[in-house]
Amino acid sequence: MNTDAAAQGRSWPQLRVADWTATRDTLHMWTQIVGKVRLVHAPLINHWWQVTLYVTPRGLGTGSIPDGRRLFDLEFDFIAHELRIRTSDGGARAVRLEAKPVSEFHAQTLRALHELGIDAEISSTPNEVEPAIPFAQDTAHAEYDPAAARLFWEQLMQAHRVIEEFRSHFVGKVSPVHFFWGSMDLACTRFSGREAPEHPGGAPNVGDWVMVEGYSRELFSCGFWPGGGDEGAFYAYAYPEPEGFADYPVGPEGAYYSRGNGQFLLPYEVVATAEDPDQAVLQFLHDTYHAAAEHGGWDRDALEDDPGRWDHLR
Repeated sequence: MNTDAAAQGRSWPQLRVADWTATRDTLHMWTQIVGKVRLVHAPLINHWWQVTLYVTPRGLGTGSIPDGRRLFDLEFDFIAHELRIRTSDGGARAVRLEAKPVSEFHAQTLRALHELGIDAEISSTPNEVEPAIPFAQDTAHAEYDPAAARLFWEQLMQAHRVIEEFRSHFVGKVSPVHFFWGSMDLACTRFSGREAPEHPGGAPNVGDWVMVEGYSRELFSCGFWPGGGDEGAFYAYAYPEPEGFADYPVGPEGAYYSRGNGQFLLPYEVVATAEDPDQAVLQFLHDTYHAAAEHGGWDRDALEDDPGRWDHLR
């Protein structure tokens, strides 16, 4: 993979999807394994928010997971290139992030958890991919380019930072900015407060009931994922999609509605080369939210507020 020094030094680093697809697909399976560990231990929170990962100062982590009367966490460290596992009683293990089959990473991770006394009887197959090769049998995904993994994390950091700013303008029900390992995307979701029609399901290797829970309330969702453009893309969609949503004028230049995907897309490369990348993303997020809220009849006066409303007293 070609990653010149200038690209690595940019605040919005550029990484062509075609240059790291093999690593991306391996990392996708690794994050699913770690996410499923959290799924086994954490109680259900609406829309599956208890299963996600979070952007950290060193990579992607689970946050604290309950295990009886103690806590543990797992974190992909893309600086040291280790999966770190820690427990609240002082235990720790590490699994190297390096070129290896998913089956080997799976065995090493479950062994490390077992050594720490943590039950790790996770679901044996990945979700939202086709074909879904059982983790213990997956020798097809075995690439790991540490430079690419770190650049992807740096992209996630920038996306996380700006999406958090966007999130702060909403005082209604809104998700954290979190990483869904099934679809491998960083997401944030706003809710109108109304129930939604039952989702029809249909995602590969995912029970329809999972989608019903995820989309049980009317929503606007946005985020970033390593697809949809030469270097990935920001996306935004509404469920259910209101009439007129797709035709709403959205900026910046380069953003468009993809009828094949059923969502607005803003290619990452448009952002990275913009004069003001932060503003380009914010314009896209605010414009697409307005498309959902205005055409969907959301109570915007009750759901939105100025995040600087207390600045004069701070």
